[in-house]
Amino acid sequence: MNAKRIIISGGGTGGHIYPAVAIANELRVQNPGVEILFVGAEGKMEMEKVPREGFKIIGLPIAGINRSNLLANINFPFKVINSLRIARRVLKDFAPDAVVGVGGYASGPTLIAAGWMGIPTLIQEQNSYAGVTNKLLAKRSKKICVAYPNMEKFFPSEKILITGNPVRKDISESKISKAVASEKFGLSPDKTTVLILGGSQGARSINEAILANIHTITAASIQLIWQTGKGFLEKAKSAVIDIPTDRLHVAEFIYDMPAAYAAADVVASRAGALSVSELSLVGKPTILVPFPYAAEDHQTQNAMSLVDAGAARLILDKSAPEELVPAILALSLDVVTQQLLTRNILTFGKPDAGKNIALEVLKICK
Repeated sequence: MNAKRIIISGGGTGGHIYPAVAIANELRVQNPGVEILFVGAEGKMEMEKVPREGFKIIGLPIAGINRSNLLANINFPFKVINSLRIARRVLKDFAPDAVVGVGGYASGPTLIAAGWMGIPTLIQEQNSYAGVTNKLLAKRSKKICVAYPNMEKFFPSEKILITGNPVRKDISESKISKAVASEKFGLSPDKTTVLILGGSQGARSINEAILANIHTITAASIQLIWQTGKGFLEKAKSAVIDIPTDRLHVAEFIYDMPAAYAAADVVASRAGALSVSELSLVGKPTILVPFPYAAEDHQTQNAMSLVDAGAARLILDKSAPEELVPAILALSLDVVTQQLLTRNILTFGKPDAGKNIALEVLKICK
């Protein structure tokens, strides 16, 4: 197969960016010599994260609609027009064989321009409730790769392929033991460990619940790996200053996620698409606390796909202050339920998602 040229567009959150990077890495495996260019939104996290992964990225001046301050949208039409113009120029200069949209602001102008120019496109939708941008782009796309069933309510059924969400290979193929992983965080492999995740930015409701009950948790001989997010780190550190460091690990962001998952016996997490996909692959007993203000409340719908199948527990965001820690303590002591949740959540894992999406991208190349 000749080396192809592929553009991958979208971003805004880790839930869009990391699947996009996983697809790009798999394209390199399936089509050695492939040239890949990312197109993102200026000022968004992809402009920092993607180059860190070894890929070139170009930014568009696109932004979302500000629903809380309508006057702030006065420049929105001009940003769209300018982004379409730049996207068209990028497509003309790079001359891709196909364009992949992963959701987020930048994928709109890029895939619209690709459609105008007759370049085949593919959409990857991570969530159980399709984003606005992907719904608008579906008509012109050749294939739509999804992570959940029953997506026909959003997309043409003949274009849908259930692939799952691509996850980084260092997570999906990790062989690290609990003992080695626990040592990385300064913890004991012989004690129950709970991993607290609130997404890359942290989660206030989860953080506040843990903070208010930190001594109750550690008094129960439970260890914590706690990802707080940037804004909550100092508050958390102040609260745990009297707790021995061999009982918990507190960090703004956890970069070594394979080790964090391996060390954990139980996980409490938001229900972003990427988190749900990773948890399904590593098979961890999980309590999900969906962020209720995500677009179309898609995190709750992501969570319910697992909860309805007996693959996870659910705590509503508004109930987290009273219910989250008791639920963590109960699950940490209930080995039978842990085993049941692990068995059920593993059925949602799609270890070949990245490979299957990459192969579909190569199939549609002009």
